[in-house]
Amino acid sequence: MAFTLGFHIILVPFGVALTTLMLVAHYRGLRKGDAEAMVLAQRWAKVSAVLFAVGAITGTVLSFELGILWPGLMGRYGAAFGFPFAIEGLFFFTEAIFVSIYIYGWRRLRPWPHFWTGVVVSLSSIGGAAAVIAANSWMNQPGGFTLVNGRVADVSPGKVFFNGAFWYELLHMLLAAYIVAGFVVASVYAVGMLRRRTVPDEGRATTSAGHDAARYNRLGFLIAFAIAAVAVPCQIVVGDTIARYVFDSEPAKFSAIELLPTTGTHVPETLGGILLDGKVRGGLQIPDGASLLAGFSVNTRISGLEAIPAQHRPTDREVSLVHLSFDVMVGLSFALLALGLWCAWLLWRRRVLEQQRWFLRACAVSGVAAVVCLETGWIVTEVGRQPWIVVGHLLTRDAVATQGNLWAFFAAVLAIYLAVGLTAGAVLVSMKRRWQAGGDDSVVVPYGPRGGVAGAPPEEAGTR
Repeated sequence: MAFTLGFHIILVPFGVALTTLMLVAHYRGLRKGDAEAMVLAQRWAKVSAVLFAVGAITGTVLSFELGILWPGLMGRYGAAFGFPFAIEGLFFFTEAIFVSIYIYGWRRLRPWPHFWTGVVVSLSSIGGAAAVIAANSWMNQPGGFTLVNGRVADVSPGKVFFNGAFWYELLHMLLAAYIVAGFVVASVYAVGMLRRRTVPDEGRATTSAGHDAARYNRLGFLIAFAIAAVAVPCQIVVGDTIARYVFDSEPAKFSAIELLPTTGTHVPETLGGILLDGKVRGGLQIPDGASLLAGFSVNTRISGLEAIPAQHRPTDREVSLVHLSFDVMVGLSFALLALGLWCAWLLWRRRVLEQQRWFLRACAVSGVAAVVCLETGWIVTEVGRQPWIVVGHLLTRDAVATQGNLWAFFAAVLAIYLAVGLTAGAVLVSMKRRWQAGGDDSVVVPYGPRGGVAGAPPEEAGTR
């Protein structure tokens, strides 16, 4: 489950945020007659479609795993836990329908109706992500159900979906999606500018303005980077607020984040280090830091791991993993913040970004850093809940499957994901090579209609 979720979660930001980047470029292309922006929108749409297909496959595997690997969870709490997934299914099918319309609609729909089909794609992807977040946040702060003899007897769908942790987890995940998609896309164009890659003049076939390769790379970089750079400081503020919310509502998780074995005040902020035999080993301690961050006072009292009953206490290894993951997430977030400030300074000084090779090198690796932030953030969420799978109600050991040939199943999952990952990579590389070689973005299928919209003005048919 950890492997499949770790793989699938990388695809989520592109479903949520790459479609937004696509719409920004599309809007600019329509409003300003920007040929490069229209090419970007069309290409980002096709990449989104490929990643959507991969996400559909990996998400389907996850749905099977919920039943195979977690019979205790689904058997006891499926009536409540399954509701958000039903809502997610509705958003998924809506997104699938409008992805098809948007991709198929280039040169076949009029400009603005076509643009609005893309808006539906973006909104439905956000709705689907919200539904999955509702299920996950319910596991952290369960509510909206009544138990009778250990079984769910009554469910309040609204309280299940909009549970106590829903809104902050949703906001945190949406910002993370824009950060990951933005920096990953920006890193692609940063590499292009570093290599001084030329893009064939394919735009001249569709617009009299011509196609500028340098401007194409710069515009693609700036749209993606600007959205990610704006999201980073917002994420840091939101994350800081969430940390105090976790301090109040999930004290066990907060103790693991802070690597705190004992309860007390004047608690230091520990950077790095691990928990071994119940004691902190290594790391750099900032005096009173944790107490100040948690309650704005050095006298803030923080519950340690000792306050958790022994049978419900996370292991030293789990605590160390949560703490180190949190440190990596926060450290890389501030590094990405610094990168955004660096870009702002360069633009303020009217520097030409294409000539700032060290800046572009940093941008080239920013996508990897953003993905690592995403993965470590989910480790904090999932491992930080242990040993519970539904906090306060169901322990992981009572929910997980304990029999069956799980290794064979895991080998099959690895084979499926390897095949899907390699195929998706091959398709994306093939698309990139065709675009670099000047291939037409519009691939006509044997049974599809030909040409643009009948009666559309020539310039509109071209920019579509």
